[in-house]
Amino acid sequence: MRRPYRLVLIAAIAVADGVAGVSAATVYKCLANGQTVYQQSPCARGQRQAVIHLDDPAPAASTPAPRTAAVDAPERLSDPAPARPMPPLPRLFGCVRATDGKPYLSDNGDPALYLAPLGVLGAVSGPLAADVPAGSAPELNRHTDYASATQGNYVWVQDRCRRLSGAETCAALRDEAEANQRAIRNAFKSQRAPLDAKDAQLRDQLRACP
Repeated sequence: MRRPYRLVLIAAIAVADGVAGVSAATVYKCLANGQTVYQQSPCARGQRQAVIHLDDPAPAASTPAPRTAAVDAPERLSDPAPARPMPPLPRLFGCVRATDGKPYLSDNGDPALYLAPLGVLGAVSGPLAADVPAGSAPELNRHTDYASATQGNYVWVQDRCRRLSGAETCAALRDEAEANQRAIRNAFKSQRAPLDAKDAQLRDQLRACP
């Protein structure tokens, strides 16, 4: 009789646990006609009754919330900043002054005419002095002071220019950048603003050079 007794007790406790859930349960032990029954309601009249109080079960461990797709997804890196477009090489011209033959760089391949003394032009050899014959410049028809100047010792001249190749342009930009860096090193702090701006411009232009 002990084994059935234990089985009935275990079954009663299991039923009580399943019905009660997480709250405390009360089980009634009823004895009648030599049999022991465990039930949730009080025993019938004429049966011996014993009340058993079951302790609250330990709270179940909280189930972790499922990770959302946003958490599982790899961290999205911010889009890189778009690269600056490569600037084109500037149009540079190598020019020679008509008056003294001194070379210089210019972004204008068609410099304006200007008046120069005839005596100065004699120091320039070859075709460097592109002198304009008197009376051929349109300004002479509009300005009497220009006309009177050409009647003396002055003549209209124009500097000669040619466009530099890509390699020549890059070499000229590098030389200008080095000269500007030397000027920055030797300048006072109050003088550096225009030099720094020019340095930034030259660096940007040199990005197109190999």
